[in-house]
Amino acid sequence: QVQLVESGGGLGQPGGSLRLSCAPSGMIFSINAMGWYRQAPGKERELVADATRGGSTNYADSVKGRFTISRDNTKNTVYLQMNSLKPEDTAVYYCHALSFSRMEYWGQGTQVTVSS
Repeated sequence: QVQLVESGGGLGQPGGSLRLSCAPSGMIFSINAMGWYRQAPGKERELVADATRGGSTNYADSVKGRFTISRDNTKNTVYLQMNSLKPEDTAVYYCHALSFSRMEYWGQGTQVTVSS
């Protein structure tokens, strides 16, 4: 079964930057939306940002102006540039993809820790 594979997590400094990448482990087709979710300890998973194949983007209020999502439709890859990191950005970040037929794909998650 095809999964999404995330990379780029780790330790970031407050005010610093990290870049997450996500690519499928195999072929996936007819992908509409791709995005990133995150889950902090003791909290529910929440949408961080997503982008449709047509280029529309959506961001959580907490990351607007700091995070930028981008994708490569030809490779079904998605990226999350995270700037001006805050300790409250600490979470496990999950990549997500949704096909036009409503099939979902998830990654295993990558830990992002923001601390000095």
